[in-house]
Amino acid sequence: MADKEISALLGRVALADRDAFASLYRQTSPKLFGICLRILKDRGEAEEALQEVYVKIWYRADRFLAGEAAPMSWLAAIARNQAIDRLRARKPVANAIDEAYDLADPALDPERSAMIRSEGRRIEACLEELEADRAEAVRRAYVEGLSYQELAEIFAVPLNTMRTWLRRSLLKLRECMER
Repeated sequence: MADKEISALLGRVALADRDAFASLYRQTSPKLFGICLRILKDRGEAEEALQEVYVKIWYRADRFLAGEAAPMSWLAAIARNQAIDRLRARKPVANAIDEAYDLADPALDPERSAMIRSEGRRIEACLEELEADRAEAVRRAYVEGLSYQELAEIFAVPLNTMRTWLRRSLLKLRECMER
């Protein structure tokens, strides 16, 4: 299926078009199921993950920006992330206390902890070099996970202006971190 067709279907799904959603499912589910199955290695769990993927697509279709990513890549990323989330949610099974005893301490070693704190301080120092609203936009985008559209609404600027703010701010942060 061509990218243009998938983009068009996603646009219609964003408008809550059930026929478009059904068509999108018929044409993309084999590939997305394959992704889920490859990651989860369990057919039943992959089927459940696929169902959750399409629920997310239904509710998030309005977030797809045709010029930013290929539509199939966008759908595949949702499937991959959902499958990985399910994989991470699996609880490790310990059959005996001896098996559990040998598990490594999940805490970071002191050296790694110190490096992470130091890196965090460097990032904060670099963020202080940005204009206050730009630094806040970067934090909200990359820490809180807000979308460009949500940020544009919060800061009362056009969508493309918000994209420019973030792109330029990230370039300045990269320059600062390389010093």
